[in-house]
Amino acid sequence: MQHKTQLALSFLLSQVLLLACADLECVPGFQQKAFYIEEPFQFTEDQPVLKLKFDDCKGNNKLTFEVSNPDFKVEHDGTLVALKHIPEAGRTLFVHAQSEHAEDLAEILIIDKKEKHGALKEILKIENNLGFLRQKRAILSSPVLVPENQRGPFPKYIGKVVSRSVGEGVRFRLSGKGADEDPKGIFKINEITGDISVTQVLDREAAASYELEVEITDVNGKIIDGPVRLEVLVIDQNDNKPLFKDGPYVGHVMEGSPTGTTVMRITAVDGDDANTDNALIRYDILKQTPDKPSPNMFFIDPEKGDIVTVVSSALLDRETMETPQYELVIEAKDLGGHDVGLSGTATATIVIDDKNDHAPEFTKKEFLATVKEGITGVIVNLTIRDQDDPATGAWRAVYTIINGNAGQSFEIHTNPQNNEGMLSVVKPLDYEISAFHRLMIKVENEDPLVPDIVYGPSSTATVQITVEDVNEGPVFHPNPMRVTKLENIPIGSKVLTVNATDPDTLQHQTIRYSIYKDPAGWLEISPTNGTIITTAPLDRESVYVQNDTYTALFLAIDNGHPPATGTGTLYITLGDVNDNVPSLYPTLAKVCDDGKDLRIVVLGATDKDLPPNTDPFTFELSKQTGPEKMWRLATLNDTHAQIILLQNLQKANYNIPISVTDSGNPPLTNNTELKLQVCACRKSKMDCSATDALHISMTLIFLSLFSLLCL
Repeated sequence: MQHKTQLALSFLLSQVLLLACADLECVPGFQQKAFYIEEPFQFTEDQPVLKLKFDDCKGNNKLTFEVSNPDFKVEHDGTLVALKHIPEAGRTLFVHAQSEHAEDLAEILIIDKKEKHGALKEILKIENNLGFLRQKRAILSSPVLVPENQRGPFPKYIGKVVSRSVGEGVRFRLSGKGADEDPKGIFKINEITGDISVTQVLDREAAASYELEVEITDVNGKIIDGPVRLEVLVIDQNDNKPLFKDGPYVGHVMEGSPTGTTVMRITAVDGDDANTDNALIRYDILKQTPDKPSPNMFFIDPEKGDIVTVVSSALLDRETMETPQYELVIEAKDLGGHDVGLSGTATATIVIDDKNDHAPEFTKKEFLATVKEGITGVIVNLTIRDQDDPATGAWRAVYTIINGNAGQSFEIHTNPQNNEGMLSVVKPLDYEISAFHRLMIKVENEDPLVPDIVYGPSSTATVQITVEDVNEGPVFHPNPMRVTKLENIPIGSKVLTVNATDPDTLQHQTIRYSIYKDPAGWLEISPTNGTIITTAPLDRESVYVQNDTYTALFLAIDNGHPPATGTGTLYITLGDVNDNVPSLYPTLAKVCDDGKDLRIVVLGATDKDLPPNTDPFTFELSKQTGPEKMWRLATLNDTHAQIILLQNLQKANYNIPISVTDSGNPPLTNNTELKLQVCACRKSKMDCSATDALHISMTLIFLSLFSLLCL
C-alpha cells in the first residue's frame, strides 16, 4: 500500500510537469527533479522503487546514471532499484544523470507520515519549488543542483534556462552573488542558449546555495522579461571527517557501580550537511587499555556517544585492578558508520574512583615502647594496612587514644607521608609514680566507610609502655627562694637555710650544696645543711643589685652514678639604710668679670639612698671672714639651692666651701667646694685662661686681710 502511495505521488508530479511544459520546447535534464517516498519503507533486493525520466532532447546518447547511495542503481530505462535488502537508507538520495549533451541531478526525499500531506502540497506549489508560473511566462528556470568538489575541466554545464521569447537580439542575463557580485564569476550563462555553467570547484561548507536572477533583454539591454529567481543548490559530498573538538576527555566512575552506569559523553562534529548521511555520525570503541579484567569493560552508545559500564559491579573493583585508569580509543564515523564513511578518533580516559570499602587494620595487635622518665617526644610508630587509594580520605588514617591516657601524658598524630600513627609523650613520665602504662588506640579513616563495611577488631591495638628510671637531680623547695634583709647586716649573718629533696625516693642518696653564681661574692653556703650566711657587707647601691634585689644561684648535688644536680635561685631584697652622703653638682662654675646678673649658679644634690634617707637636703656656706661678704646661698627647693654674688669680682679662681646634709636618721653631711672662675668676657666670648695665673685661695685672702688689720 505504501509503495502504491509513492507511485501515485510520482505519477501526479509527472502529470503536473507535463501539463506545465506542454507548450514549451524540450528542456534537457530530468523531467521531474524531486520525489518523495513515505517512511518507513522497506527496500528489498531487486525491487523497483520508482522511475525517473531523463531527456537531453537529443536522443540520450551514452546516458549513464549514478546514485549517491551505493546500495541502489538506476536501470537504463530510468528505474531506481535496490541492490539488497535495506531497512534504512537515510533521508535523501541523489541521482546524477549524464549524456553526451546534458547532465542533471534529481533528489529523492524519504519522509515520514506526518510530512506526507505537506510534501504533496510542496509538489503542487509549482511557482515556488519548480520555477514554473501559474500563468505562462517567457522564462522557465528550475533549481540547479551542483555537487561540490566536481572535477574539471571547467567551465562545466550545470543547467539551462528556457525562454519562449525566441528571436533575433534576445539575450539572457545572469545576476546576483556568484555571477556579477562577489564572489564574482562562479556562474555564467550563455546569453544566446541560456546554458548555465560553473567555472570552478564549489565547497558546500563555504556556501550551501546561491540566489541568482535571470533576465531576458534586447540588444540594447532593455529588460524584456524577468527577473526570475534561479536557485543553485550545492549538493554535499562526504569531504569532512568527524572531529573531536572538546578534548581531553576524562571521565570518572565510582568502583562498584552497577552495570549500565553512565561514565561520560563524548561527541564529534562533522562539517558536512547535517541533513544527509554525510554528517550522520556513529561511535565505536576501537581499543581498551588495559584489557583486564575484561576486554569489554565499557560500551559507547553509537548514536549519542554515552560511555557506560557493561561489567558487573564486582569486576569494577579498584583494589583488584591492574590499574585504576583505562584508556579508550573512540572512533566517530560518518555515513551512519558505513564502511566507506570517513572517521576520526579520540582518546577517552576513564578513572575508577575509590570508595572507602576497606577499613584500616593495624599490622599488630600489640605494640611495645620504652621511654626514659622525664623525656618527651615520639616513642613508637604504629603501622596499619589500608587497600584504598592513598590519595584520598578513604586511605588517610585518624588515630585516637581511647583508654589509658588519664593524665593526658600521651598524644598520637598521623604521619602524612606513610599514614603511620606517631605516639608521643607530651608530659614527662615519672618512674617513681608509674613504671608501666597501657594504652588502647583505634584507627579510622577521614572519610566514612560505605554502609556495608564496618571497623573490626583489627582497627584497634594496644601499646605497652615501659618507663625507665634515671637519676634525677634534687629539687629545691621552694624554687625560687625569696628573703628580705637590710643592707647593713653584720658579716656572718644568716640569710636562709635552703631545702632540696631527691625525687629518686627508691634510691637513698645524700645531697650536698654549693654556690653556682654569687656575682658580688657576698654569700657562703654550708655543704651539708644548706645554711647561707654573709661573707661581706650587703650593699643595695651595688651594681650587682637590680631593682633592690640581689640574685644568687645554688646547686644541690646527689651522690648517684653519675651524680645529678638541681639548681635553686635565691632572691634577696635589700632594705635601704642611710649609708651614702649626698653629692653636690655642679662642682665648677664660670662667670664674667663684668656680669650684671649676680645669681651665678644653681646647685643640686643627689643621694644613692632611698627616701627618707635623701631629700630634703640642707645647703650651707662655710663661715665667711673679711670686711665684706662676697656671696650668699639661697635655698630654692628640697633638692636645689642658688649661689648669689654680693659684688663684682676680679678675674681669678675662687673656691667656695659648701656643706649639704640629707634627711636620714642619723643625717649624713658632705663638705665640699664649688670652684668659681671669674673670666674676661668681650663681645659675648668668655676667656678664662688668665684666671689660672690669678688663682687665689679664699683662705689666703682671708689670712692676708686679717694680717693687714693687725698691723
